Parts: sequence; C-alpha cells; structure tokens
Amino acid sequence: MAPKLEKLVIASGNPGKLVEIQQMLAPLCIEVLPQRSLKISEAEEPFATFVENALAKARHASFASGLPALADDSGICVEALGGAPGVFSARFAGAPGSDARNNARLLELLENCENRRAHYVCLMVLVRSRDDPQPLIAEGLWHGEILRQPRGNQGFGYDPLFLDPALGRTGAELDPVQKNRVSHRGKAMAALLARLREF
Repeated sequence: MAPKLEKLVIASGNPGKLVEIQQMLAPLCIEVLPQRSLKISEAEEPFATFVENALAKARHASFASGLPALADDSGICVEALGGAPGVFSARFAGAPGSDARNNARLLELLENCENRRAHYVCLMVLVRSRDDPQPLIAEGLWHGEILRQPRGNQGFGYDPLFLDPALGRTGAELDPVQKNRVSHRGKAMAALLARLREF
C-alpha cells in the first residue's frame, strides 16, 4: 500500500456502493470520505464505456476536493439483450433510477428468453490527483444468470435477480462478506489494491 495515500474521496452517491467500498477499504489505514460529505456534486456520466465514466467521476471528485479519489462505474450486461443495460443499468427504466423499476423492466424484456446469461462489470479507477497521468484502473467481472423471480433481501441493484450458479444463490442472498469475496466490485478492488502496492 502506498504510504502517502492517507485520505481518499469516494466518488459515488450510491448508498449501496459506498457501503461495499468502505467495507473493503476498512482494513487499510485510509480516511475514506464520501463525496457528499464534502458537498461535491455527482459527475456527469456521458460516455458509452464503464472505464470512461469511472475516470470522469474520479477526476471530478479529485478536482473538487484536492484529494485522491476513487470511483467505480458498474452495471449488468445481459447476453440476450446484446450487453444491455450496461452503462445504463442504474436508469434502465428511466430517471430517476429505481432498483424495483429496473428489475421489473429487465424481467419484462427477458420474459420469453431461454438465454438468461449475464455478468456484472465493475471498472474501478483511482486518481492520486486531478491531473494524474497514470490513473490506476482495475476491472472485475461476476458471471451468472437472471432468474425469473427475485430472491433474497440483501444487496442492491439487480442482486435479487442475479444468480451465481456456483453458489446457487443470488447476490441478494449473500451476506456482505461473502458478496465482497465473489462480486465484480470485490474483484476490482482486490486488483486495484494489488496495483497500488506496486507504487
């Protein structure tokens, strides 16, 4: 772990993401500040790729705070929908975003589909300054399938519909420690921390 990284802004207003990221960073001696606590607005996410949106969010938070910033852009990609909703996962059923409406929309579109394969994607970006020429970038994938009915009451987003076949459980049936071990965000964070140790 780079010793100079003492404070870090999390560039997200998503409560579920904030909890997961803070849990994963808890063992490290880093002061973690949600951007909302610094009155930093949400960044625009105009891009068609996860990595571009994550980088935009990280740079925005670092510029506003003068601190290193960590952002993730993540979503679910469904094979039968050509990779949708992808970067539009949070507002798949329209704005403002709603997990319940997004899940209902997904089930509606897949109603007559036999192919239920899907994967979660997380692109995590850390910038040590707003103009960092070498942002740290890590990716995590979580493969599974979409159920026909939701199961479980943990997690957020599409977790109640997303089945991990190896575990036989949905994302919403896993406790936070289990989920962080196998999830796209957990894998991206592990890869990011490995990169940090190289600096």
